[in-house]
Amino acid sequence: MKGKNILLWCMPFLMLLSCAQKNISDYPIKPVEFTKVQVTDGFWLPRMETNREVTIPFAFEKCEKTGRIDNFAKAAGMMEGSFVGRRYNDSDVFKVMEGAGYSLSNHPDPALEKYMDRLIEKIAGAQEEDGYLYTARTIDPDNRPPGTGEKRWSNLGSSHELYNVGHMYEAAVAYYRATGKRSFLDVALKNADFINQTFGPDKQRGFPGHQEIEIGLVKLFRVTGNEDYLTLAKFFLDERGKVIHQKKFSDDSDFSIYNQDWYLQAHKFVTEQKEAVGHAVRAGYMYSAMADIAAMTGDKRYSKAIDNLWQNVVTKKIYLTGGIGARHEGEAFGDNYELPNATAYNETCAAIANVFWNHRLFLLHGASKYIDVLEKTLYNGLISGVSLEGDRFFYPNPLESDGEYKFNMGAATRQPWFSCACCPVNICRFIASFPRYIYAREKNNIFVNLFVNNISTLQLENKKLTIEQNTAYPWDGTVIIKILPEETETFTMSIRIPGWARNDAIPGDLYSFIKDSDKKTVITVNSNNIDYTIYNGYAVIDREWKKGDKIEVTFPMDIRRVIAHNKVKADRGKVALQRGPIIYCFEGVDNNGHVLDRKIPDELTFKAEYKPELLGGVAVLKSITDFEDKKMQAVPYHVWSHRGVGEMAVWLDRK
Repeated sequence: MKGKNILLWCMPFLMLLSCAQKNISDYPIKPVEFTKVQVTDGFWLPRMETNREVTIPFAFEKCEKTGRIDNFAKAAGMMEGSFVGRRYNDSDVFKVMEGAGYSLSNHPDPALEKYMDRLIEKIAGAQEEDGYLYTARTIDPDNRPPGTGEKRWSNLGSSHELYNVGHMYEAAVAYYRATGKRSFLDVALKNADFINQTFGPDKQRGFPGHQEIEIGLVKLFRVTGNEDYLTLAKFFLDERGKVIHQKKFSDDSDFSIYNQDWYLQAHKFVTEQKEAVGHAVRAGYMYSAMADIAAMTGDKRYSKAIDNLWQNVVTKKIYLTGGIGARHEGEAFGDNYELPNATAYNETCAAIANVFWNHRLFLLHGASKYIDVLEKTLYNGLISGVSLEGDRFFYPNPLESDGEYKFNMGAATRQPWFSCACCPVNICRFIASFPRYIYAREKNNIFVNLFVNNISTLQLENKKLTIEQNTAYPWDGTVIIKILPEETETFTMSIRIPGWARNDAIPGDLYSFIKDSDKKTVITVNSNNIDYTIYNGYAVIDREWKKGDKIEVTFPMDIRRVIAHNKVKADRGKVALQRGPIIYCFEGVDNNGHVLDRKIPDELTFKAEYKPELLGGVAVLKSITDFEDKKMQAVPYHVWSHRGVGEMAVWLDRK
């Protein structure tokens, strides 16, 4: 099983070699797939195991109880009844299935595989003869949930007909690679072929209101080599911004926001967009798909556009926690520097989309600044979206709470489920495939992007290489990397020196440290200090490596005070705390019940203390000196709201 899985996961890259004569390119840097990375980490392994043992089964159970899975059985004629839920509920099932596929790749589970096969039978049965798959219409075309449109494709701005199946494509590819079974993949291909026959320059025109199918089509292309899927993905992107589509999306007054071109990122051609606007999740998925097209077609207009958009986001529209999407209205980006704290939206799905996008930009450009943003999002605004127990979730992730304000899609604490359940199921698929972000390769250059205990097998140009990482990161700054080539070999190790270890709170000037540190990252090879060269944010070590060589990296782990750009009105006169990649917050439970009226003057000093018994094991920040006779304690933002409802704040008045 394991050997077969590795072959299946390598197939996309082997396939691309055969497409070279078709002028199909790819990212110059290749990710090391998660099936080759065995995580043994004290921070990430418990989260991955909880996702596998709790979150994925829990999400399937919720999909059963809420009628999401029954909708497929009804559409297949296996049971009676009307459609239940929202028009995009099919996608929730597909996302859990994608997570299950990733889980099966590393953890064969006959019971889960059998469950998946039964579920795939229902999905195949729900597919109409021509390939169309959308249970919201198939069950009862005359009694549809709001937003679907009177007939097929008549309401693309809100129907999610294309969005749903995009997630199906990703799930089908994941399951095929995990098991080698084609049943689900064949359903996906039948649907994709039907959509390709339906849409195109000389066929029906249009694009999905919610981007996603573009990512799924690229994955189908990688598996099959069918260039039609890549062409169709680019077609849907190129359709955005065309006058013929403007203000013709929604036929339902309850969904009037879908008629706003900015909301759909359809106000301009995608290659002309420079400012991130509209629904943040849709935008993140679109930018990810644009990166795929830029890499595979070499279209410089696409790469220039996403570079401009990234610059706008990281210098004007991202939260200190890596979250994106300031407004509840439309789950959208706000204006430049509009970053409120208590009403911040920061949808968990948007954090995941932000990781997808930044990872692709790294693969395209090879600069560590993209991984810096990825890491900031990953350790803060993304994993905050799921409880340590794995069965409670945040939809929005604000940076401040009075313990009473009920933000949209939940309360001031994590919830077990939502009527729109995109965030819980997105967590399922993301955590299951997290290890793919740790390493990457470009010919004989190995990039070490994240610092996680693991044993991994990497492919050099001609030979295999095993790497072992040992670290207590993010609580400790020491990382030991053991190099185990098959035989003595010359290659390059490029080790990311995080921006926070180089006095950069974030690429650009949106956030900055109050005071620079004079401490440097120390690197030794076989216990000998080395003078390393930094290129694109990486310490580049090019040498002949033999089995057992050891790199030791020590990052400075000072407690840093962060301030925001003066144009961020919500954070003027305020300060936040960071240590390593971790952003901290203050909770009432640790601070006599109140934090919103507290201050962090410059003279108040803190020390870090690791508490293995607290919140799964975290380093807290404790004040050493007193301020107004009160001690203070901060905990990592990602574990807030685990000990009851109360006040919380990332930013406090500086004086």
